[in-house]
Amino acid sequence: MEDGVYVGNAGKDAALDRGWLLGHFKEPGGPRHSQAVEVKWGVHPRGEQRAQWVKGEVRTALLVLITGRFRMEFPGRSVLLEEQGDYVVWGQGVDHSWVAEDESVVLTVRWPSVAGYAVPQDEERAGS
Repeated sequence: MEDGVYVGNAGKDAALDRGWLLGHFKEPGGPRHSQAVEVKWGVHPRGEQRAQWVKGEVRTALLVLITGRFRMEFPGRSVLLEEQGDYVVWGQGVDHSWVAEDESVVLTVRWPSVAGYAVPQDEERAGS
């Protein structure tokens, strides 16, 4: 990676770091390190759900369905993504959670990249 270029596979690389491909948590100086944006390749088995709601969000996010059926939960609103390419965008201050209704692959982009939102790894995912 001496030339500042990283070539990888989203499925393989995501498995190494809880799905994250790019963000503040990647090695400083590398092309995948960013304070501006985070990118996640999420592979979720049917019934998997976020262990706890994100509250007090300070980022904006975009989640795109690649395959499957994926439900995003917001206060007073539920959004079902079921066709490839369906997406949802939410902004700062919007609490949220999710559940994979079928085996799903989603791409999430969040900005800016800030620390403080990770669920402890042993609590990260809950099954239904």
